[in-house]
Amino acid sequence: MKISFHGAARTVTGSKHLVQLDNGENFLLDCGLFQGMGRDTDSLNASFGFDASKVNFVILSHAHIDHSGLLPKLAKEGFKGNIYCTPATKALTEILLEDSAMIQRDDAKYGNKRRARQGLPPIEPLYDMDDVNIVLPLLTIVEYNQPTKISNSVELLFTDAGHIIGSAAVSLKIKEGAETKTLTFSGDVGRYRDMILRSPSTFPQADTIIIESTYGDKLHDLIHTTPDDILHWIEKTCVEQKGNLIIPAFSVGRTQEILFELNQLSLEKRLPHIPVYVDSPLSIEATDVVKMFPKYFNKKIQKILEVDDDPFDFEGLRYIKSVEESKALNEDLHPKVIISASGMADAGRVKHHIKNNISNAKNTILLVGYCEPHSLGGRLMNGAKLVKIYSEEYPVIAKVGSIRSMSAHGDYEDLMQFLGCQSPDLVKQIFVVHGEAEVQDHFAERLRKKGFKEVIAPEMHETVEIV
Repeated sequence: MKISFHGAARTVTGSKHLVQLDNGENFLLDCGLFQGMGRDTDSLNASFGFDASKVNFVILSHAHIDHSGLLPKLAKEGFKGNIYCTPATKALTEILLEDSAMIQRDDAKYGNKRRARQGLPPIEPLYDMDDVNIVLPLLTIVEYNQPTKISNSVELLFTDAGHIIGSAAVSLKIKEGAETKTLTFSGDVGRYRDMILRSPSTFPQADTIIIESTYGDKLHDLIHTTPDDILHWIEKTCVEQKGNLIIPAFSVGRTQEILFELNQLSLEKRLPHIPVYVDSPLSIEATDVVKMFPKYFNKKIQKILEVDDDPFDFEGLRYIKSVEESKALNEDLHPKVIISASGMADAGRVKHHIKNNISNAKNTILLVGYCEPHSLGGRLMNGAKLVKIYSEEYPVIAKVGSIRSMSAHGDYEDLMQFLGCQSPDLVKQIFVVHGEAEVQDHFAERLRKKGFKEVIAPEMHETVEIV
Protein backbone atom coordinates (compact mmCIF):
# COMPACT_ATOMS: atom_id res chain seq x y z
CA MET A 1 0.00 0.00 0.00
CA LYS A 2 1.18 3.50 -0.86
CA ILE A 3 -0.07 6.98 0.06
CA SER A 4 0.59 9.99 -2.16
CA PHE A 5 0.07 13.45 -0.70
CA HIS A 6 -1.31 15.75 -3.39
CA GLY A 7 -2.58 18.58 -1.19
CA ALA A 8 -2.28 20.06 2.31
CA ALA A 9 1.36 18.88 2.20
CA ARG A 10 3.64 21.54 3.70
CA THR A 11 0.68 23.89 3.41
CA VAL A 12 -2.86 24.20 4.79
CA THR A 13 -5.41 23.93 2.00
CA GLY A 14 -6.11 21.48 -0.85
CA SER A 15 -6.52 18.32 1.26
CA LYS A 16 -6.05 15.40 -1.11
CA HIS A 17 -4.39 12.05 -0.28
CA LEU A 18 -4.33 9.15 -2.75
CA VAL A 19 -4.18 5.60 -1.36
CA GLN A 20 -2.96 2.94 -3.81
CA LEU A 21 -3.47 -0.70 -2.87
CA ASP A 22 -1.38 -3.61 -4.11
CA ASN A 23 -4.42 -5.04 -5.95
CA GLY A 24 -4.64 -1.91 -8.14
CA GLU A 25 -7.48 -0.27 -6.23
CA ASN A 26 -7.06 3.51 -5.76
CA PHE A 27 -9.06 5.86 -3.56
CA LEU A 28 -8.87 9.44 -2.36
CA LEU A 29 -9.12 10.84 1.14
CA ASP A 30 -10.71 14.24 0.39
CA CYS A 31 -10.47 16.18 -2.86
CA GLY A 32 -10.01 19.79 -1.78
CA LEU A 33 -9.45 23.10 -3.51
CA PHE A 34 -6.30 25.09 -2.82
CA GLN A 35 -7.23 28.52 -1.45
CA GLY A 36 -5.37 31.71 -0.61
CA MET A 37 -2.04 30.59 -2.11
CA GLY A 38 -1.45 33.82 -4.03
CA ARG A 39 -0.14 33.44 -7.56
CA ASP A 40 0.37 29.69 -7.05
CA THR A 41 -3.33 29.00 -6.39
CA ASP A 42 -4.38 28.55 -10.02
CA SER A 43 -1.46 26.29 -10.96
CA LEU A 44 -1.95 24.13 -7.87
CA ASN A 45 -5.63 23.63 -8.73
CA ALA A 46 -4.94 23.01 -12.42
CA SER A 47 -3.30 19.60 -11.99
CA PHE A 48 -4.05 16.77 -9.57
CA GLY A 49 -0.74 14.96 -9.92
CA PHE A 50 -2.61 11.71 -10.64
CA ASP A 51 -5.09 10.25 -13.15
CA ALA A 52 -8.62 11.09 -11.97
CA SER A 53 -10.16 8.34 -14.11
CA LYS A 54 -8.24 5.68 -12.17
CA VAL A 55 -9.64 6.68 -8.76
CA ASN A 56 -12.20 4.06 -7.68
CA PHE A 57 -13.88 6.03 -4.88
CA VAL A 58 -13.48 9.03 -2.57
CA ILE A 59 -13.91 9.26 1.20
CA LEU A 60 -14.83 12.81 2.20
CA SER A 61 -14.05 13.93 5.76
CA HIS A 62 -16.21 17.06 5.65
CA ALA A 63 -17.74 19.67 3.37
CA HIS A 64 -15.34 22.62 3.58
CA ILE A 65 -14.18 23.62 0.10
CA ASP A 66 -10.50 23.02 0.88
CA HIS A 67 -11.54 19.37 1.40
CA SER A 68 -14.34 18.96 -1.18
CA GLY A 69 -13.91 21.73 -3.75
CA LEU A 70 -12.16 19.81 -6.53
CA LEU A 71 -14.67 16.94 -6.67
CA PRO A 72 -16.34 18.44 -9.79
CA LYS A 73 -12.96 18.71 -11.53
CA LEU A 74 -12.30 15.08 -10.57
CA ALA A 75 -15.56 14.08 -12.28
CA LYS A 76 -14.75 16.34 -15.23
CA GLU A 77 -11.52 14.36 -15.70
CA GLY A 78 -13.19 10.96 -15.65
CA PHE A 79 -13.94 9.92 -12.04
CA LYS A 80 -17.17 7.89 -11.77
CA GLY A 81 -17.06 6.23 -8.33
CA ASN A 82 -18.94 6.78 -5.09
CA ILE A 83 -18.08 9.60 -2.67
CA TYR A 84 -18.64 8.43 0.91
CA CYS A 85 -19.61 10.99 3.56
CA THR A 86 -21.91 11.58 6.54
CA PRO A 87 -25.50 12.83 6.02
CA ALA A 88 -24.72 16.41 7.10
CA THR A 89 -21.60 16.48 4.94
CA LYS A 90 -23.70 15.43 1.94
CA ALA A 91 -26.22 18.22 2.57
CA LEU A 92 -23.53 20.86 3.00
CA THR A 93 -21.39 19.66 0.08
CA GLU A 94 -24.35 20.01 -2.27
CA ILE A 95 -24.74 23.72 -1.58
CA LEU A 96 -21.01 24.45 -1.27
CA LEU A 97 -20.13 22.91 -4.62
CA GLU A 98 -22.94 24.78 -6.38
CA ASP A 99 -21.63 28.03 -4.87
CA SER A 100 -18.06 27.12 -5.82
CA ALA A 101 -19.08 26.54 -9.45
CA MET A 102 -20.54 30.05 -9.59
CA ILE A 103 -17.33 31.47 -8.10
CA GLN A 104 -15.26 29.59 -10.71
CA ARG A 105 -17.49 31.01 -13.44
CA ASP A 106 -17.33 34.58 -12.14
CA ASP A 107 -13.57 34.47 -11.53
CA ALA A 108 -12.96 33.22 -15.07
CA LYS A 109 -15.28 35.91 -16.49
CA TYR A 110 -13.50 38.66 -14.57
CA GLY A 111 -10.05 37.27 -15.37
CA ASN A 112 -10.87 37.04 -19.08
CA LYS A 113 -11.74 40.73 -19.22
CA ARG A 114 -8.26 41.52 -17.95
CA ARG A 115 -6.66 38.94 -20.27
CA ALA A 116 -8.51 40.40 -23.27
CA ARG A 117 -7.06 43.84 -22.52
CA GLN A 118 -3.60 42.23 -22.42
CA GLY A 119 -4.16 40.39 -25.69
CA LEU A 120 -4.12 36.98 -23.97
CA PRO A 121 -6.41 34.03 -24.80
CA PRO A 122 -9.37 33.35 -22.47
CA ILE A 123 -9.21 30.80 -19.66
CA GLU A 124 -11.85 28.22 -18.74
CA PRO A 125 -13.25 27.86 -15.20
CA LEU A 126 -12.00 24.84 -13.25
CA TYR A 127 -15.52 23.40 -13.55
CA ASP A 128 -19.12 24.43 -14.03
CA MET A 129 -22.60 23.44 -12.85
CA ASP A 130 -22.71 20.54 -15.33
CA ASP A 131 -19.69 19.03 -13.56
CA VAL A 132 -21.29 19.64 -10.14
CA ASN A 133 -24.45 17.91 -11.31
CA ILE A 134 -22.38 14.84 -12.19
CA VAL A 135 -20.88 14.77 -8.69
CA LEU A 136 -23.98 15.23 -6.55
CA PRO A 137 -25.57 11.81 -7.29
CA LEU A 138 -22.26 10.17 -6.34
CA LEU A 139 -22.46 11.41 -2.72
CA THR A 140 -23.16 8.27 -0.66
CA ILE A 141 -24.18 8.43 2.99
CA VAL A 142 -22.44 6.47 5.75
CA GLU A 143 -23.59 7.17 9.32
CA TYR A 144 -21.26 7.78 12.25
CA ASN A 145 -20.05 4.69 14.16
CA GLN A 146 -21.34 2.16 11.62
CA PRO A 147 -18.55 0.00 10.13
CA THR A 148 -19.33 -0.20 6.41
CA LYS A 149 -17.65 -2.34 3.77
CA ILE A 150 -17.19 -0.07 0.73
CA SER A 151 -15.09 -2.44 -1.40
CA ASN A 152 -13.72 -5.98 -1.21
CA SER A 153 -10.60 -4.57 0.44
CA VAL A 154 -11.81 -1.58 2.50
CA GLU A 155 -14.06 -1.20 5.55
CA LEU A 156 -14.92 2.38 6.58
CA LEU A 157 -15.78 3.80 10.01
CA PHE A 158 -16.70 7.47 10.50
CA THR A 159 -16.33 9.01 13.97
CA ASP A 160 -17.31 12.56 14.91
CA ALA A 161 -14.40 15.00 14.48
CA GLY A 162 -16.26 17.95 16.06
CA HIS A 163 -15.01 20.46 13.46
CA ILE A 164 -18.23 21.40 11.61
CA ILE A 165 -21.61 19.70 11.33
CA GLY A 166 -21.01 16.28 9.78
CA SER A 167 -17.20 16.36 9.99
CA ALA A 168 -15.61 12.97 10.50
CA ALA A 169 -12.37 11.22 11.23
CA VAL A 170 -11.92 8.35 8.77
CA SER A 171 -10.84 4.97 10.13
CA LEU A 172 -10.15 2.21 7.61
CA LYS A 173 -9.48 -1.51 7.75
CA ILE A 174 -7.62 -2.37 4.56
CA LYS A 175 -7.13 -6.00 3.58
CA GLU A 176 -4.07 -6.77 1.46
CA GLY A 177 -3.57 -10.50 0.95
CA ALA A 178 -3.57 -12.19 4.34
CA GLU A 179 -2.79 -8.93 6.17
CA THR A 180 -5.19 -6.27 7.45
CA LYS A 181 -3.79 -2.75 7.88
CA THR A 182 -5.51 0.05 9.78
CA LEU A 183 -5.36 3.65 8.61
CA THR A 184 -6.96 6.72 10.20
CA PHE A 185 -7.25 10.13 8.56
CA SER A 186 -8.22 12.85 11.04
CA GLY A 187 -9.82 15.25 8.55
CA ASP A 188 -9.98 18.51 10.51
CA VAL A 189 -10.17 18.09 14.28
CA GLY A 190 -12.49 20.35 16.29
CA ARG A 191 -12.25 21.60 19.85
CA TYR A 192 -13.20 19.81 23.03
CA ARG A 193 -15.05 22.86 24.33
CA ASP A 194 -16.77 23.92 21.12
CA MET A 195 -19.66 26.33 21.65
CA ILE A 196 -22.08 24.37 19.44
CA LEU A 197 -20.82 20.91 18.49
CA ARG A 198 -20.04 17.70 20.32
CA SER A 199 -16.42 17.00 21.19
CA PRO A 200 -14.32 14.81 18.86
CA SER A 201 -14.87 11.09 19.45
CA THR A 202 -12.31 8.39 20.10
CA PHE A 203 -11.36 6.13 17.21
CA PRO A 204 -9.92 2.61 16.89
CA GLN A 205 -6.21 1.90 17.22
CA ALA A 206 -4.44 2.52 13.92
CA ASP A 207 -1.18 1.36 12.36
CA THR A 208 -0.95 4.52 10.27
CA ILE A 209 -2.37 7.99 11.00
CA ILE A 210 -2.69 11.10 8.85
CA ILE A 211 -3.23 14.06 11.21
CA GLU A 212 -3.99 17.73 10.51
CA SER A 213 -1.87 20.40 12.22
CA THR A 214 -3.46 23.79 11.44
CA TYR A 215 -2.96 25.05 15.01
CA GLY A 216 -0.27 22.51 15.91
CA ASP A 217 1.94 25.14 17.56
CA LYS A 218 -0.75 27.27 19.23
CA LEU A 219 -3.03 27.28 22.26
CA HIS A 220 -6.45 28.92 22.11
CA ASP A 221 -7.57 31.23 24.89
CA LEU A 222 -8.33 29.19 28.02
CA ILE A 223 -11.04 31.63 29.09
CA HIS A 224 -13.87 31.63 26.56
CA THR A 225 -14.79 35.31 26.12
CA THR A 226 -16.06 35.37 22.54
CA PRO A 227 -19.42 37.10 23.27
CA ASP A 228 -17.64 39.87 25.17
CA ASP A 229 -15.04 40.19 22.40
CA ILE A 230 -17.73 40.58 19.75
CA LEU A 231 -19.63 43.04 21.94
CA HIS A 232 -16.44 45.08 22.40
CA TRP A 233 -15.98 45.50 18.65
CA ILE A 234 -19.66 46.36 18.06
CA GLU A 235 -19.63 49.01 20.80
CA LYS A 236 -16.29 50.49 19.73
CA THR A 237 -16.99 50.54 15.99
CA CYS A 238 -20.75 50.93 15.58
CA VAL A 239 -21.76 52.76 18.78
CA GLU A 240 -18.74 54.99 19.56
CA GLN A 241 -17.34 55.60 16.06
CA LYS A 242 -20.63 55.30 14.12
CA GLY A 243 -18.86 53.02 11.64
CA ASN A 244 -19.34 49.63 10.03
CA LEU A 245 -18.06 46.35 11.46
CA ILE A 246 -17.18 43.95 8.62
CA ILE A 247 -16.74 40.31 9.66
CA PRO A 248 -15.40 37.89 7.03
CA ALA A 249 -16.74 34.49 8.08
CA PHE A 250 -16.84 31.05 6.53
CA SER A 251 -20.39 30.18 5.52
CA VAL A 252 -20.22 26.82 7.30
CA GLY A 253 -19.38 26.82 10.98
CA ARG A 254 -18.08 30.29 11.71
CA THR A 255 -21.17 32.23 10.61
CA GLN A 256 -23.38 30.02 12.79
CA GLU A 257 -21.03 30.48 15.78
CA ILE A 258 -21.19 34.27 15.45
CA LEU A 259 -25.00 34.22 15.17
CA PHE A 260 -25.19 31.98 18.23
CA GLU A 261 -23.02 34.36 20.27
CA LEU A 262 -25.01 37.39 19.12
CA ASN A 263 -28.22 35.57 20.07
CA GLN A 264 -26.78 35.01 23.56
CA LEU A 265 -25.97 38.72 23.87
CA SER A 266 -29.51 39.53 22.72
CA LEU A 267 -31.07 37.16 25.28
CA GLU A 268 -28.94 38.85 27.97
CA LYS A 269 -30.19 42.28 26.79
CA ARG A 270 -26.60 43.37 26.09
CA LEU A 271 -26.69 43.62 22.30
CA PRO A 272 -26.89 47.25 21.09
CA HIS A 273 -29.70 48.16 18.71
CA ILE A 274 -27.45 47.98 15.66
CA PRO A 275 -28.65 46.11 12.56
CA VAL A 276 -26.76 42.89 11.81
CA TYR A 277 -26.72 41.71 8.20
CA VAL A 278 -25.73 38.27 6.94
CA ASP A 279 -24.79 39.04 3.35
CA SER A 280 -24.18 35.61 1.87
CA PRO A 281 -26.85 33.43 0.26
CA LEU A 282 -24.61 30.44 0.94
CA SER A 283 -24.42 31.28 4.66
CA ILE A 284 -28.21 31.43 4.79
CA GLU A 285 -28.48 27.98 3.18
CA ALA A 286 -25.72 26.59 5.40
CA THR A 287 -27.44 27.86 8.54
CA ASP A 288 -30.64 26.09 7.45
CA VAL A 289 -28.64 22.86 6.97
CA VAL A 290 -27.01 23.17 10.40
CA LYS A 291 -30.49 23.52 11.95
CA MET A 292 -31.46 20.21 10.30
CA PHE A 293 -29.01 18.25 12.48
CA PRO A 294 -29.58 19.28 16.13
CA LYS A 295 -28.57 15.76 17.28
CA TYR A 296 -24.95 16.76 16.52
CA PHE A 297 -25.12 19.75 18.92
CA ASN A 298 -23.48 19.54 22.34
CA LYS A 299 -25.43 19.24 25.61
CA LYS A 300 -25.34 22.99 26.25
CA ILE A 301 -27.14 23.74 22.97
CA GLN A 302 -29.56 20.87 23.55
CA LYS A 303 -30.49 22.59 26.83
CA ILE A 304 -30.89 25.98 25.14
CA LEU A 305 -33.19 24.42 22.52
CA GLU A 306 -35.63 23.62 25.31
CA VAL A 307 -36.33 27.37 25.74
CA ASP A 308 -35.14 28.86 22.43
CA ASP A 309 -36.21 27.02 19.29
CA ASP A 310 -33.72 28.94 17.11
CA PRO A 311 -30.39 29.75 18.80
CA PHE A 312 -29.13 31.41 15.60
CA ASP A 313 -31.80 34.15 15.35
CA PHE A 314 -32.36 37.40 17.25
CA GLU A 315 -33.99 40.81 16.93
CA GLY A 316 -32.18 43.03 14.45
CA LEU A 317 -30.80 40.17 12.31
CA ARG A 318 -31.46 40.58 8.60
CA TYR A 319 -30.52 38.31 5.72
CA ILE A 320 -29.36 39.73 2.39
CA LYS A 321 -29.99 37.62 -0.69
CA SER A 322 -29.91 39.69 -3.87
CA VAL A 323 -26.92 41.49 -5.37
CA GLU A 324 -28.96 44.71 -5.38
CA GLU A 325 -29.56 44.46 -1.61
CA SER A 326 -25.86 43.76 -1.07
CA LYS A 327 -24.83 46.82 -3.07
CA ALA A 328 -27.36 48.93 -1.15
CA LEU A 329 -25.49 48.18 2.08
CA ASN A 330 -22.54 50.17 0.75
CA GLU A 331 -24.79 53.19 0.20
CA ASP A 332 -26.32 52.97 3.69
CA LEU A 333 -24.48 55.45 5.96
CA HIS A 334 -25.92 54.09 9.22
CA PRO A 335 -23.68 52.00 11.52
CA LYS A 336 -24.09 48.26 11.02
CA VAL A 337 -22.54 44.84 11.32
CA ILE A 338 -22.00 42.90 8.08
CA ILE A 339 -21.17 39.18 8.29
CA SER A 340 -20.19 37.87 4.89
CA ALA A 341 -18.21 35.09 3.21
CA SER A 342 -15.51 34.10 2.57
CA GLY A 343 -13.60 33.69 5.83
CA MET A 344 -10.20 34.42 4.27
CA ALA A 345 -11.75 37.39 2.40
CA ASP A 346 -10.36 36.14 -0.91
CA ALA A 347 -13.72 35.68 -2.63
CA GLY A 348 -17.41 36.37 -2.25
CA ARG A 349 -19.33 39.49 -1.29
CA VAL A 350 -17.16 40.28 1.74
CA LYS A 351 -14.36 41.29 -0.62
CA HIS A 352 -16.57 44.09 -1.97
CA HIS A 353 -17.50 45.19 1.55
CA ILE A 354 -13.84 45.34 2.57
CA LYS A 355 -13.03 47.33 -0.57
CA ASN A 356 -15.75 49.86 0.30
CA ASN A 357 -14.89 50.15 4.01
CA ILE A 358 -11.15 49.65 4.35
CA SER A 359 -10.10 53.25 3.78
CA ASN A 360 -12.36 54.83 6.43
CA ALA A 361 -11.00 55.15 9.97
CA LYS A 362 -14.49 54.75 11.50
CA ASN A 363 -14.78 51.15 10.25
CA THR A 364 -13.32 47.84 11.44
CA ILE A 365 -12.46 44.62 9.62
CA LEU A 366 -12.79 41.86 12.24
CA LEU A 367 -11.05 38.57 11.40
CA VAL A 368 -12.46 35.60 13.29
CA GLY A 369 -10.65 32.52 11.96
CA TYR A 370 -7.61 31.08 10.25
CA CYS A 371 -6.40 33.02 7.20
CA GLU A 372 -3.74 31.64 4.89
CA PRO A 373 -0.88 34.22 4.95
CA HIS A 374 -1.17 35.03 1.21
CA SER A 375 -4.96 35.60 1.37
CA LEU A 376 -6.47 39.08 1.75
CA GLY A 377 -7.47 38.21 5.31
CA GLY A 378 -3.97 36.92 6.05
CA ARG A 379 -2.33 40.08 4.72
CA LEU A 380 -4.65 42.24 6.82
CA MET A 381 -4.01 40.10 9.89
CA ASN A 382 -0.26 40.45 9.36
CA GLY A 383 -0.45 44.25 9.35
CA ALA A 384 -0.41 45.21 5.66
CA LYS A 385 -0.73 48.96 5.15
CA LEU A 386 -1.71 48.66 1.49
CA VAL A 387 -3.72 45.82 -0.08
CA LYS A 388 -4.71 45.00 -3.64
CA ILE A 389 -8.41 44.22 -4.15
CA TYR A 390 -9.69 43.52 -7.66
CA SER A 391 -6.39 44.77 -9.14
CA GLU A 392 -6.58 48.13 -7.34
CA GLU A 393 -4.58 49.17 -4.28
CA TYR A 394 -6.31 50.48 -1.16
CA PRO A 395 -4.68 51.99 1.94
CA VAL A 396 -5.61 50.16 5.15
CA ILE A 397 -7.02 52.99 7.26
CA ALA A 398 -9.84 51.06 8.94
CA LYS A 399 -9.02 49.22 12.14
CA VAL A 400 -8.15 45.53 11.69
CA GLY A 401 -9.08 43.36 14.66
CA SER A 402 -9.14 39.66 15.36
CA ILE A 403 -10.77 37.21 17.74
CA ARG A 404 -8.45 34.25 18.23
CA SER A 405 -10.88 32.24 20.35
CA MET A 406 -13.19 31.44 17.43
CA SER A 407 -11.24 28.74 15.64
CA ALA A 408 -13.05 25.54 14.66
CA HIS A 409 -9.66 23.80 14.59
CA GLY A 410 -8.28 22.24 17.73
CA ASP A 411 -5.03 23.64 19.12
CA TYR A 412 -2.09 21.37 19.92
CA GLU A 413 -3.62 20.26 23.23
CA ASP A 414 -6.87 19.34 21.44
CA LEU A 415 -4.89 17.44 18.80
CA MET A 416 -2.94 15.57 21.44
CA GLN A 417 -6.18 14.77 23.28
CA PHE A 418 -7.64 13.50 19.98
CA LEU A 419 -4.65 11.15 19.68
CA GLY A 420 -4.93 10.15 23.34
CA CYS A 421 -6.93 7.04 22.43
CA GLN A 422 -3.90 5.67 20.56
CA SER A 423 -0.94 3.68 21.89
CA PRO A 424 2.06 5.42 20.27
CA ASP A 425 4.12 2.20 20.25
CA LEU A 426 1.46 0.56 18.03
CA VAL A 427 1.45 3.40 15.48
CA LYS A 428 4.04 2.57 12.83
CA GLN A 429 3.83 5.86 10.92
CA ILE A 430 2.12 9.18 11.52
CA PHE A 431 1.92 11.79 8.75
CA VAL A 432 1.49 15.47 9.62
CA VAL A 433 -0.49 17.46 7.03
CA HIS A 434 -2.77 20.52 6.70
CA GLY A 435 -0.57 23.13 8.33
CA GLU A 436 2.03 25.72 7.44
CA ALA A 437 5.43 24.04 7.04
CA GLU A 438 6.95 25.49 10.21
CA VAL A 439 3.85 24.57 12.22
CA GLN A 440 3.97 21.00 10.88
CA ASP A 441 7.59 20.70 12.01
CA HIS A 442 6.79 21.97 15.51
CA PHE A 443 3.85 19.61 15.86
CA ALA A 444 5.87 16.67 14.49
CA GLU A 445 8.47 17.25 17.20
CA ARG A 446 5.74 17.34 19.86
CA LEU A 447 4.47 13.96 18.58
CA ARG A 448 7.94 12.44 18.78
CA LYS A 449 8.22 13.56 22.41
CA LYS A 450 4.91 11.78 23.08
CA GLY A 451 6.38 8.50 21.85
CA PHE A 452 5.29 8.33 18.21
CA LYS A 453 8.31 6.76 16.52
CA GLU A 454 8.13 7.62 12.81
CA VAL A 455 6.62 11.08 12.26
CA ILE A 456 6.72 12.44 8.71
CA ALA A 457 5.68 15.78 7.21
CA PRO A 458 5.37 14.76 3.53
CA GLU A 459 6.22 17.03 0.64
CA MET A 460 3.71 17.91 -2.07
CA HIS A 461 3.14 14.91 -4.42
CA GLU A 462 5.42 12.71 -2.30
CA THR A 463 4.58 8.97 -2.31
CA VAL A 464 5.29 6.87 0.78
CA GLU A 465 5.25 3.08 1.13
CA ILE A 466 3.17 2.03 4.14
CA VAL A 467 5.04 -0.51 6.21
